[in-house]
Amino acid sequence: MRDIDELRELRDYDAGAPPLDDRTRQRARARLFAAMTAPDRPAPAPRSRRPVLRIVLTGAVAAAVAAGVLVAVQEGDGKGLSATPPDTSSPALRNVSVRTVLNGAAAYERKHEQAVSPRGDQFIYTKEIIKETEQKTGATKSYVDENWRSVDDSQRSWVMEIGHGWWAPPVGKNESIWPPQDWGTLKKLPTDPEKLILSLLHKTGPDDRNDSLAEISDQEWWEIHFGLTGLLKLVPVMPEGLRPAAYEALGMVPGVKAVPNQKDAKGRTGVAITYDDPTVPDGGAGFGGYFIFDPETYRFLGFRDERTSGDGAKKKTYTQLSYLDSWAVVDKAKQQP
Repeated sequence: MRDIDELRELRDYDAGAPPLDDRTRQRARARLFAAMTAPDRPAPAPRSRRPVLRIVLTGAVAAAVAAGVLVAVQEGDGKGLSATPPDTSSPALRNVSVRTVLNGAAAYERKHEQAVSPRGDQFIYTKEIIKETEQKTGATKSYVDENWRSVDDSQRSWVMEIGHGWWAPPVGKNESIWPPQDWGTLKKLPTDPEKLILSLLHKTGPDDRNDSLAEISDQEWWEIHFGLTGLLKLVPVMPEGLRPAAYEALGMVPGVKAVPNQKDAKGRTGVAITYDDPTVPDGGAGFGGYFIFDPETYRFLGFRDERTSGDGAKKKTYTQLSYLDSWAVVDKAKQQP
């Protein structure tokens, strides 16, 4: 009875913190329940990532949930983390929810997206601008990457990455990649956000579950986040309705958060969406970097990520900012629009 009395006392304790929103409270209870009912669940493989904020699940977590308080601790060296600033009159500095940003981005995209129906024998041309800064020296370089992707993937494509280009052969028979590059496969993806999420779960047998979002585990949410961010980052041009659905679906992933006061490649200040991975062990962060949006219209501005080269004493880490400059449908690879 002593433990119960202590929990009741803690529940009644006023820590001066604002109450959790329903979504956060639901996530905390779900993880607590999973921790209690699945003690033998295997730990995920370690992934080297940047530092994150991890919710501490201690013996008193039940009381913390009951009291509406969760304690967050900083892991790693703290580099790359942005403290939440106080509310100001500037939209770029104002606290805003993930759903507000990503639903706003989806609405903006639906209003402004250009419908396109390329032929299978054509190519999708994209021009991307990349700005990289070496973190130790501050040296900055800019790159222009031009890509020509075969629409039906029957022809080789020209692809570039930070200034280096090569010919990519079509995907072989009975082979598949994620995210898909051919237009036919992209058109088959659902444009309903919940259906899109469920379509990203890998099914292997008749006993597979996940007929609803409530049945998705933390590890599966990580896979879904990986799939959605890969789709959004690596497929600049999509069939109508798919990108808005991907934005809305990303907003449903537990661990996705909004971070204000983030600069894009053009120096504009926006609000970013990034990911705190609930399955990662000590020290690490979610895949996907930062998606930066205009703080008023929620128009997508560009990405921020990190890249490393070399190892040991020669290892270098770069902050990478990028955005899509233009795109077009053309008839041949290397043809300028």
